[in-house]
Amino acid sequence: MSDQRQDLLPRDRLDGASVRRLAREGRLVGQTSGLAPGYVQGNLVILPADVAADFLRFCQRNPKPCPVIGISEPGSPHIPSLGADLDLRTDVPLYRVWRDGVLAEEPTDLEALWRPDLVAFVLGCSFSFEEALIADGLEVRNVSCGVNVPMFRTSIPCAPAGPFAGPLVVTMRPFKAADAVRAVQITSRFPAVHGAPVHLGRPDLIGIRDLARPDYGDPVPVADDEIPVFWACGVTPQAVMEAARLAFAITHAPGAMLVTDVRNSRLAAL
Repeated sequence: MSDQRQDLLPRDRLDGASVRRLAREGRLVGQTSGLAPGYVQGNLVILPADVAADFLRFCQRNPKPCPVIGISEPGSPHIPSLGADLDLRTDVPLYRVWRDGVLAEEPTDLEALWRPDLVAFVLGCSFSFEEALIADGLEVRNVSCGVNVPMFRTSIPCAPAGPFAGPLVVTMRPFKAADAVRAVQITSRFPAVHGAPVHLGRPDLIGIRDLARPDYGDPVPVADDEIPVFWACGVTPQAVMEAARLAFAITHAPGAMLVTDVRNSRLAAL
């Protein structure tokens, strides 16, 4: 994925509205990890209304990778609860358009593609709990390296619903053992953004062959005294789109999230 961050303010001075404006103006094209600290970032799935109920059931059956934090009205590009000026057609840095289960294009806006039958789902994103990890003094490797988080397809199947079925996708962040325990404790407080990890340690046990070759995102170094920690990921629906072979669907590009006006602290369970 290209990553253009032209004339951006320092990250700690960006808020959700600022990031959306930069995306809308074409000045931000790429991943949003580390941008707008304190603000909830979301995965985006846009589907025709005739399959929206099936997808909602899929999310309900798979709450770890697909925690729903917002749903639009059919045909509306707005979800006011996530941002007063939020426009789903323009405010994500990079989109993916799927046709018959195949990635067809990656536009920077959806104005020419928007239809009156489309329903949008916004799902919680692990970028939100990264702030809590960093605030506790833990290094989040993808943030410190300035790259997109590595994401992997696993051998863990999701619970199917209607045409939607496929493998669980996970993000990976390496920690020393004591820090991994702390990361579990911290992220358990955020069930709306994937919550606690789904796996720690040996990647081969969940079907991952090589940590240096993620299916999405960028590789990060893992030291000899660190263990990989895996969280359910909101890119899971993109793997599911391929299997469902829907005639038409839209998602965000991995790592290029919708940044909202909701504060991360509002999603903490405790």
